Amino acid sequence: MSRKKLGCLLIFAAALPLLAQAQAPPPPPAKPDSPEVIALIEKAKRAGGAMWADEAHFFCEAPRANSATDPVIAPTKVFDNVWVLGNAGTVVYIFQTSAGLLTIDSLGAAQVDTLLLPGFQKLGLDPAQVKVILGGHGHGDHVGGARYMQDKFGSKVYVGAADWPAIDNPPPPRGGGPPPIMPKHDQVLTDGQPVVLGDLTVTPFSIPGHTPGAMGFIFPVKDNGRTHMAAMWGGSILTPGPISDEGLQTYLKSIAHFREATRKAKVEIVMQNHPLMDPIQPKLDRLQSRKKGEPHPFVVGEANYQRFLDVMEGCTQVNIARRR
Repeated sequence: MSRKKLGCLLIFAAALPLLAQAQAPPPPPAKPDSPEVIALIEKAKRAGGAMWADEAHFFCEAPRANSATDPVIAPTKVFDNVWVLGNAGTVVYIFQTSAGLLTIDSLGAAQVDTLLLPGFQKLGLDPAQVKVILGGHGHGDHVGGARYMQDKFGSKVYVGAADWPAIDNPPPPRGGGPPPIMPKHDQVLTDGQPVVLGDLTVTPFSIPGHTPGAMGFIFPVKDNGRTHMAAMWGGSILTPGPISDEGLQTYLKSIAHFREATRKAKVEIVMQNHPLMDPIQPKLDRLQSRKKGEPHPFVVGEANYQRFLDVMEGCTQVNIARRR
């Protein structure tokens, strides 16, 4: 066979995958929502009201995953004893205590040098003072940065027991390459068992569904010296597609469990590690321009906090009904 013919054959063979892809039929259109689903969406919107309209739209109608390209937020002091850094999709909260700093989450390993450490620097905080890192759940975008903090500063990493096995043996990335760097097996979060650092007590609650070891947290914060109770749901299902039917049913039970805990604690502040459904930057902007006597943009009140959970519950029911 001549070199010319061989070259043509090789070019044709190399092009076959592209031709197959170009000729592949388009994916089928999304199944229209049934009358039952539409009714459940409207019910969730009514439950949330105007305050949680964005959340209802996000969870019920237009969910999306967080991304490394989400806009960076300005590192900001949110309460007397709390700061936030990260991006519009994923954030870290930093708490000042009488015995050092505590954080909820640590971003991803690739964001340590680009977001985590620069954020500490802009806030005037010393990352070496981070004694405890609480992981909302065991995915790399929440605990991936914790390994650096462990190795460099000796920070203790707490994660729900059911998520440690996956952290200890992380799967390889979908695109190939080595497994992500994850924290060493350290401390365990247990439902209802407080984590205490100095004068700060954070109580975790088991909320499986997104991952088996996902946790919600309840903790006090201070605004101009006044104490408020806040909560963070650390295992949000941003895109329901990959979650099993059983996982969605478990998620419903987790919402009920956390609802009971937040009612007892009189929670009146919503804080999210994935603030996509309740955008954080407008709140930070209002906080910066806040005048004396004006309400804090994160303080929504006890009744409105429960409406936040109403929407999470209602939209989970929507996602379950879509599978029938």
